[in-house]
Amino acid sequence: MNRFVLLLFLIFSVFLSIAQSTRLTFEQCVLLAISNNVQVKMQDLSLLQSKEQYLKNKMQFLPSINANANQGYTLGRTIDPLTNEFAESNVRSNNFAVSANWTLFSGFQNIHSLRQNYYLAKASEKDLQKTQSDVILAVTSSYLQILLAQELLNVAIFQRDLTKQQAERTKKLFEVGNIAQGTLLEIESQLASDEMQVVIASNNLSLAKLTLFQLIEVDFNDSTEIEKPNIIEPDSIFPVINPEQVFAEASQFMPAIKSAELKMLAAQKGLSAAQGYRLPRITLGASYATGYSSQRKEITGFSWDTPYITGYTIDSNGNQYPVYSYNVKYDYKTADFNKQLNDNISKSLTINLTIPIFNNWQANYTISSAKINAMNAKYNYELQQKQVEKEVQQAYHDALSAYKKYIAAKKAEAAAKEAFRYVEQKFSVGLLSSYDFNQSKTSLMRAQSELLKAKYEYIFKLKVLDYYTGKPIKF
Repeated sequence: MNRFVLLLFLIFSVFLSIAQSTRLTFEQCVLLAISNNVQVKMQDLSLLQSKEQYLKNKMQFLPSINANANQGYTLGRTIDPLTNEFAESNVRSNNFAVSANWTLFSGFQNIHSLRQNYYLAKASEKDLQKTQSDVILAVTSSYLQILLAQELLNVAIFQRDLTKQQAERTKKLFEVGNIAQGTLLEIESQLASDEMQVVIASNNLSLAKLTLFQLIEVDFNDSTEIEKPNIIEPDSIFPVINPEQVFAEASQFMPAIKSAELKMLAAQKGLSAAQGYRLPRITLGASYATGYSSQRKEITGFSWDTPYITGYTIDSNGNQYPVYSYNVKYDYKTADFNKQLNDNISKSLTINLTIPIFNNWQANYTISSAKINAMNAKYNYELQQKQVEKEVQQAYHDALSAYKKYIAAKKAEAAAKEAFRYVEQKFSVGLLSSYDFNQSKTSLMRAQSELLKAKYEYIFKLKVLDYYTGKPIKF
């Protein structure tokens, strides 16, 4: 609950800061993506469902207690269930009962099912972590694309401004007759081309922002600035690490591997639970019941009829005497409701033993299915290990390739910068044509762009390696 409240507070703070500011940080983008992503929400619900299933299995160890009540009417000749007598008139009856059942032994099925759902709940947590990590990687890539697009735009603007300065200088030289009109036209043409490159770079920046806003599922606002973190220039030396070390660390915590491992353990417990179908089952039952019947009567009084002679008796002297009989009339009323409830109380306590002998092959089918699930979970675990190992090897070689590309781009950019400095000096004193100047400037711009692309690609690949080694992605 505390973590949930904290998460709500953080989300509220992020939205409040967005409302008050037109800048987004990397941390805000990550939090928004995690809180808004539909796949994360679905996986979160799956985790809640797994926890509820685990709680349900916990409750299976407790007895079940139920109360029931009914009221019925019977018409015509019938047997009263309470008096067990024939009744000719309409009978109203009520029955009340409380019953309890408690499974004392079920072949250890409850224990194994509890452990199975425990592992499944933990696996759902890992699945949620994996989904969140995938979202964070996607945000990282999109965020770096924006930073790259922004720097490429800065390069294009710088090149345009540089060309504009040269165009202004060339125009002045043309006006005093020091250069031909063709040279001026060439530099103006290059300025128009540079203006177009600025527009293209600006559009690319807007598209990169749109991709990020779609990812974090926030309404697109092109005026929102992406805060540039303090990104340290990548080292010129590749980190001393190998794929085996990365995989050794990844196999200890990677959500995909841990989830598959937990599901494998859950499937093994499911097999143990299924095997419990072949063991006896012992249950304890108890009940407390009572009832009421309108047919049940009780005597409220009686009276004597006029005596009548039913026979004679003779004494030892031969005298004859009449024998009289009397009819007794009883007065009845329906027994009181509360009294009947007290009089009709019945209690029971039973212990039931069930030994499975043959149940339409259900036990064998359940066990066979559980064995198949266990084997499938084991293969899936091995598959996930191999998959992560391939991903680690790919990530390592991608990072190494990006590193080499970055080092080569740095050398190329340094050479292009030095060459342009030399060309610019010669062009300034009229010893070089505008065509050669534009070619050199274009080469410098291309080298700077390639360096920026290589730099951010290398940074992202290093972040991917950080992900596989368990380091948090941050700037």
